[in-house]
Amino acid sequence: MSPRGESSGTGGRAGGLVTPGRVAVLILGVLALVFIFENTRHVRIRLLIPEVTMPLYLALLAVFVVGLCCGYFLRRRGRR
Repeated sequence: MSPRGESSGTGGRAGGLVTPGRVAVLILGVLALVFIFENTRHVRIRLLIPEVTMPLYLALLAVFVVGLCCGYFLRRRGRR
């Protein structure tokens, strides 16, 4: 048992500097950067009438955000 004034070496935090959650976030961040740098080619996308040219990663990001918004809306409506 350690005296009251001494710490156990973790600085009073529950975990250390490297935790499984931080490692997972770091890996996902690196994978996201690799995905972005690999998909910089411009693609043509037809939105009903206009045709838009943009990098592929931006088009996929836009679809992802729309999906998040739809999921949030449906989940919120389901709670009522």
